[in-house]
Amino acid sequence: MDIRSKNFSHSLITKVIVFIITIVCFTGAITLFLNIAGLYGGDFDPAFEKDYYLSKDFMQESSQIAQTLKNLTEFKGEEQILNGETITEEEIGRVKERLFTQFERDYMGYNDKLSFEENYRKFEEVYRDKIGKIRDNLITEDLKQYNLSLKRLGEYKGLIYYAGYGENVLTNSPNRDKDFFKSYPSYLIFDKTEETVYPKEIKENRYYFWIKPYIDGLTQESNALYIAFTDEFLSPRIEGWENNKAFITNSIYQIIGFIGGLGLAFIYLLIIIGRKSFGDKDVRLNFVDKLYNDFNIVMCISLIFLWFVSMSFILFQNGISQAVFPITFSIGTLGLILVLSLVKHIKSGTLIKHSFIYTIFRKLFNFIKEIYDSGSIGMKVALIVIGYPAIVAVTFFIFPITIGAAVWLAFKKVKDYKAIKEGVEKVKKGDLHHKINVTGKGELAKLADDINSITDGLNKAVANELRSGRLKTELITNVSHDIRTPLTSIITYVDLLKNEKDRTKTEGYINIIDQKAQRLKILTDDLFEASKASSGNIPVNYEKIEVIALITQGLGELDDKVQEAKLEFRINHPKEKVYIKADGKLLWRAIENLLSNIFKYALKGSRVYINIEDLGTEVKLIIKNISAYELNISPDDLMERFTRGDESRSSQGSGLGLSIAKSLIEIQKGSFNIEIDGDLFKVIIRIPK
Repeated sequence: MDIRSKNFSHSLITKVIVFIITIVCFTGAITLFLNIAGLYGGDFDPAFEKDYYLSKDFMQESSQIAQTLKNLTEFKGEEQILNGETITEEEIGRVKERLFTQFERDYMGYNDKLSFEENYRKFEEVYRDKIGKIRDNLITEDLKQYNLSLKRLGEYKGLIYYAGYGENVLTNSPNRDKDFFKSYPSYLIFDKTEETVYPKEIKENRYYFWIKPYIDGLTQESNALYIAFTDEFLSPRIEGWENNKAFITNSIYQIIGFIGGLGLAFIYLLIIIGRKSFGDKDVRLNFVDKLYNDFNIVMCISLIFLWFVSMSFILFQNGISQAVFPITFSIGTLGLILVLSLVKHIKSGTLIKHSFIYTIFRKLFNFIKEIYDSGSIGMKVALIVIGYPAIVAVTFFIFPITIGAAVWLAFKKVKDYKAIKEGVEKVKKGDLHHKINVTGKGELAKLADDINSITDGLNKAVANELRSGRLKTELITNVSHDIRTPLTSIITYVDLLKNEKDRTKTEGYINIIDQKAQRLKILTDDLFEASKASSGNIPVNYEKIEVIALITQGLGELDDKVQEAKLEFRINHPKEKVYIKADGKLLWRAIENLLSNIFKYALKGSRVYINIEDLGTEVKLIIKNISAYELNISPDDLMERFTRGDESRSSQGSGLGLSIAKSLIEIQKGSFNIEIDGDLFKVIIRIPK
């Protein structure tokens, strides 16, 4: 059950589900927020307001009414507006100042040799007609604003008001008494002696200061502002405010829920993306991840810009639209796919390396490096001749540092050259163990490594020559011993046979002579076969061979020898059949030599392990056994001809079995290696499939 949960936690289905949850939560939160923005201008205040009289809506509307009443009472009436009496000299002065600024900027008739007063008089002559037109426009604008204010005030149903500023009075109430206004469900009473509101919570409204500018000027006895709100005015507004409060509150709860789901789903998605389990160290990339990361980032920014443009068009044109969800869902899906791709590259450490800019610079760097490391001294000199002046030109402001770096590099190269020269002199005088120490990857360092390699090669050649001489001596000794022993026995028993008259003894002598002759024949046959195998003169007929069947069948044929040696064979192999391309006869001859070696030298009653491994392009065959003799010999020496594991040479082997097996495997394009660990003898064979 635990394994199933681990697999399901990172399965493709889980990732798709979490991905969809992330997108839905993100899109839902954005859609709800934009709906509130479209309907209420992004105003979330109603959700946190306890009462309508404490609301921003109430105080905003009340302050607008107070402002309208004050503005209307400041006018002197339509006839006076038409006569232009509302246009003061101060306003005319501001118009002149604005026009004179324009006059100065355009240099229309401006003369810097004249005084300011002279220029100003010239300005008045030029702009007199324009000032008159502006005056007429201001009068018309005042009248337009007056009519608009009256119309806006008349649209308030259930509003009773009285506004008096000096001699000007504006009211829609037959009764101007304060108590009359206080008889309504809500009212605002402002004059020189009183500032009364009902309900009293209105003064606790945090936006109450909005109305202060319109009541601070009521300092005269005749100045007053009375506003009464009837049920006809209040009921629809209170109901609308309550509906808005409920809608915005529910939307906020939904947004919080969506954000919580978004956070959990997105974090989980970040953890599991690109992995197959929690302990998985590798990051799996797909076709999307082949996109360069800098292109990815540009596309993410473009998607964000596209979304903002789309939302701006929708909200400014329609206020709210059903298109918000599908557009946000589509763009969000593409954006999340790109973001998750970046996350996978962060996990794999390829965020920078898998970028187009990095790739271009790396290829350019490698191109220059390849040219520099190509070994062409002329090309390197050309790069230095062209590149160094360019570097000096670019860094001219720090040219002492650039020149100093060049001098330091030149001295370093001279030092390396001297080290190489001295090293060559020592090697020439016979010091083959001397190493030239030149660091870096430059031409001189490569030359020093080559010289060191030559000295290493000379040392190995000398060592191999000494070893070859020793092996030749041992080879002659071994061949002489192995051939002379049966030959001496044959000569001895032939001499005895010549003089022996007893028939019973002559039969014994003949049997011994036959055994020694067969021994000599086997030795010469092995020597001939080893010579052919090492020279590669044996023809190879490649065919498709099933390795497991070959070994099991061969062991069956050698069962009597296995029983005689009291060995227990353990074969480990894959369940499926394993095929190789080899010569069946030569391969079995090599394996038979190894098995024969085991029968002769393995510890009686021990186990022999044969492991067959399928490595994809080749098959690995490992044969292990415990030696009955102490293996105080190196694998290389053991591979030499006429070398046996028992130095006493008491066994009947020729010492050619391993050498023949190695040659037979190698002519079939395989490899043959020996490993020795104490008394454990291991043969490793690799053959192409």
